[in-house]
Parts: sequence; structure tokens; C-alpha cells
Amino acid sequence: MRYILVIGALVGMTACGGGGRSSGVPSATGEISHACQSAGRSAASPELCGCVQSVANQTLNGRDQSRAAEFFSDPQLAQDTRQSDNPNSEAFWLRYKSFTELASQICVPVA
Repeated sequence: MRYILVIGALVGMTACGGGGRSSGVPSATGEISHACQSAGRSAASPELCGCVQSVANQTLNGRDQSRAAEFFSDPQLAQDTRQSDNPNSEAFWLRYKSFTELASQICVPVA
């Protein structure tokens, strides 16, 4: 169950592991792109990680991006954030969830 929740929450990270090209979205660099490429996934591509970063640039502020980038190296932190009763964490999680849903729609790896 925990595995499913973390994977579902980390759509951005899952997309990075898929390899392939993004679907027409300009590639960007930033904390999320760097974390995506540094996560140790053999199929992470600069294009796909850049696409995820581009979506983050449109949907998350800098502080949220920094917080989300930490999830790549510490998936348990994502789980803890999702389950938190802290109002700030709850608000962040809603923004993060919107980001991951959009990134999963836009940054589709090409097989």
C-alpha cells in the first residue's frame, strides 16, 4: 500500500524514469529537473526531466519546487507530507498533486 501511495504521489519522478521525449513542451532546467536526473533512474532523460521542470515552473513557486525536489531523494518525505495534519503541508500537497497530475498528462514518455 505504501509503495502505491508513493508512486501515485510522485508522478513527476515516475515520468522521469520512463525515458523518451516530452510532448512538445519546452525543456527547462531547475531544482526538479536536476533532482529528476540525479535520482538514479537509468532511463531518466534530460528532455523528460526538463518537461517536468517546465510544468513545475508554471504551477509551483520556488519554495514549493524546492520542497518537491526533496521527494526524489526521500520518498518517505512525500508520504509524511501527504499524511500530515499541518495546514501548510496540506495546502502544499494540494498544489503538488495538481502539479503531478498536469505533468503526467503533458510529459508523456514516448515508447
